[in-house]
Amino acid sequence: MSQSLAAFNAFGAEQFSAMVCQQAPYFSTIAPELVELKPTYAEARMPFRKEITNHIGTVHAIAMCNAAELVAGLMTDASIPAGSRWIPQGMTVQYLAKAKTGLRAVADGSDVDWDSPGEKVVPVTLYDEAEQAVFTAAITMNVKAE
Repeated sequence: MSQSLAAFNAFGAEQFSAMVCQQAPYFSTIAPELVELKPTYAEARMPFRKEITNHIGTVHAIAMCNAAELVAGLMTDASIPAGSRWIPQGMTVQYLAKAKTGLRAVADGSDVDWDSPGEKVVPVTLYDEAEQAVFTAAITMNVKAE
């Protein structure tokens, strides 16, 4: 079991979210609230706050990228074989609709082959409070066996 998954299970969602933001302070800019973390799946909420809006009052594109990288990274960490390591290598995004509410970020890696090293493309979708998809990302993770 990954250290991230073990910590999530041991400390709970709220405390683990705070720990992630201490370890990687940039994530604190979106005030994430991790909801679920398990192999092949991670989900977090990002509350709507003025601090993450753009000039038209919607959630800024980079705030959505930040949420996508958070759930993709945590899900990857929970999914790779013991002793492996990973690093994000690239991200392709699509903005589907204006994000005017808090968001839910979901990384679903159930269709990814986690048993071998190499490039893994992690799909992430962000949903608004009406469950409309407002953003998608395909994040390429470089997984290496140690």
